This record gives sequence, structure tokens and C-alpha cells, in this order.
Amino acid sequence: MRVAVTPSGPIQGRRVAVTGLGALSCAGEGVDALWELLMKPDGPKSKRIGDFQTSHVGGPKELRRLDPFALYALVAADEAWNHSGLVGPLTDAGSIVTTGIGGLQSTLNQGVVLLQKGPERVSPFLVPMMMPNAATAAVSMRFGLGGPCETVTTACAAGTHAIGNAARLVSSGRCDVAVAGGAEAVIVEIAEAGFRNMTALSNENLSRPFDVNRDGFVLGEGAGVLILEEWDHALERGATIFAEVIGAASTADAYHITAPDPTGAGAIRCMQLALVDAEITAGDVSHINAHGTSTPLNDLAEAIAVHRVFGDNPPATTSIKGHLGHSLAAAGALEGVASVLTLQNQLIPPTAGTTDIDPAIDLDVVIGAPRPAEVEIILSNSFGFGGHNGSVVFRRFHA
Repeated sequence: MRVAVTPSGPIQGRRVAVTGLGALSCAGEGVDALWELLMKPDGPKSKRIGDFQTSHVGGPKELRRLDPFALYALVAADEAWNHSGLVGPLTDAGSIVTTGIGGLQSTLNQGVVLLQKGPERVSPFLVPMMMPNAATAAVSMRFGLGGPCETVTTACAAGTHAIGNAARLVSSGRCDVAVAGGAEAVIVEIAEAGFRNMTALSNENLSRPFDVNRDGFVLGEGAGVLILEEWDHALERGATIFAEVIGAASTADAYHITAPDPTGAGAIRCMQLALVDAEITAGDVSHINAHGTSTPLNDLAEAIAVHRVFGDNPPATTSIKGHLGHSLAAAGALEGVASVLTLQNQLIPPTAGTTDIDPAIDLDVVIGAPRPAEVEIILSNSFGFGGHNGSVVFRRFHA
């Protein structure tokens, strides 16, 4: 990971290894279930999370005091932590597990209680259940992580920002270990109504990123978590290294609260800065894990930005939102997990739901079936309401 500190260019920071992965999504519980789904041509119609086990992360009384988004984060983090082989407590380890909306389900439920039964019946646990930092707080307490414990609420870019910010903690020497990810539980009536009334959702309930007939996104829910670790720290304890984070960047469109800059200017700068941070060129990137929400404006703006950065022959591109829907802050985190799995398996997932690439997009979108490829470096992008842009660069690990 490189830390940009001067206008003249980046300086070498400490290397950042990925040593653990965790996921919870409509694919089911765990990273294996996620990858199995991503290898299929289509995703499930419902992007909700089904039944999953919780007894391994806490007792019934403790878990009832968590909003679903925080519970999702805890389950994904537990898998990632066990995957890494780390043992807590770790006094200086950091945690950045984020959300776009926070405890919306708890807020709505207690709003009903307020209206029907009065203020004295509102749960005393409402505030800790609704607060956006509840997930990262729960993770830090679960594993005894006493370092920086932070939440980034940058809408749909938050999961990617969490990975980049956590990598900076490790790269800069502040932490040897950091837990990074995002979680979202937003499939509730008021959220769906709000997104639908602003014409963001697909009228056909079909996510088809970059397709000529795309008409909006489909809400998803879930959580993705990565364990980031200083390279030598990981090697010294005999950890398995799955990939390396070599660069990240964040910019703003400074344009509109929901619409992307149609010129893609902010996204262009973000991708360019991430490449500079990683000390690579556009030609070094093997694959782009795109934001690809399936909305007309966002997909086109992203394609324009990709062409500006990569020229006429950009690398193979995919969006896993065709499989998982758009889980807001969890999206970038799940896409980070998927990027690492792509590097491990040397297979690029297809973009589910997409059959006819929009000629105005003109990207090499992987559709139909997984594509075997030599994938060494992946650029993963996320762009959120408010004009938030995030990019992170992963590199394949060679033993």
C-alpha cells in the first residue's frame, strides 16, 4: 500500500496483505456460497438474506439488541476472523465496518411502537441499534480490537472506502491488523418506496448492469468483511495470504446529491489516483470490478470514466450486482471479497441479467459464463449518492 503525501507522487508504505474473508448475502452464508453463486449465469430473484446461523456469534439476549445490519456484519466478520487464524484481543488492531443507512429496521419498528403505544414504550436499546457505528463497535468488542474503530457513511462508496481507509491504517504503521467491510439491511418498505419514487429502482425488478435495456437497480442486503494485515506480520505468524491491497483513492464529484457527473470527472480522478497510489499504469490492470448499478445514468458515466482512464481497450469488466442486487455500503465490501476470490480462482464472474451490452457503454463486459483469465491486478470501483467515489486496487498473491 502506498501513501500519497506530496504532489510529486506516492511513497512506499508497508505492504498490506488480505488474510481473511467473510460474506453474508442472498447467496447464503459464507464466502464459498458467494463464489458458487457468482459462477452461475443468473442470481436469485430475491436479494434478501435467507436463514443463517447466529449462535456462534453471541447469545439470544445479546443478539436481540443488534439491528439486522450489525448482525450481518458480525456474522461476516466472524467468518473472516476465523479465516485469518488471528487470536484476540489485539490492543492496536483497527476496525472500519461501515453502512450507508444504519439501523433502519429498528428505527421503523420503534416508530410504530411510538405511535401505537406511546414514548414510554420505545426500547431503551433503540439508539445503539439505530446508530451507524453499531456494526464496527460490535466487531471491535467481539474480537477485542482496541485500535481505531470508525465508521464511514459515504453511501454506496462506503464499503470500498472502508477497505481503503483500513489499508491506510496498516500501511502507515498505525495498525498491524485491521478489519474492513460494510453491512446493510435496507430491504424495508419505506426505503423501497423512497428509492422507487426517485426512479432509481428497476420497474421489472431486474438488475442488468450495462445492458441496453437497464432501467434501475434492485435492492440487496448483506455484508462483506476483509482482514487486512501488515505483510511481514502475516508471514511471521504463518498466515495464508490471499491477495494484496496495493492502492486506493477517494474523490468527490462535487456535482449533484444523487446524479453522477455525466462527464465522469470525479470517477476518472479517483481511478487515476488509485493507479498512482499503487504505482502501476492502466495497462497493468487485468480486470475491473465495476460499480455497475444497472441505472441508465450511473452505468454510462462509469463507462465514460473507464474509457478516459483505460482508452479504447479497457480490461474485462463485470458487475456482481446482477447476482446480488445493490446492497449500498455492503456492495463495495462484497465486491472487495469477490475481487480477492477472482484473483484466487483466476475466473472472472459473469454479469448476471445482462444480455445485450449498450453500444454507448462499449466495454468488454463479461456475460453468460465465467471467463478464465490471467488476472494479476483488479481495480474495484464504487460510486455513491452525494458524489462519493472510491477505488481500491488488489494484486494477486504468488506463493
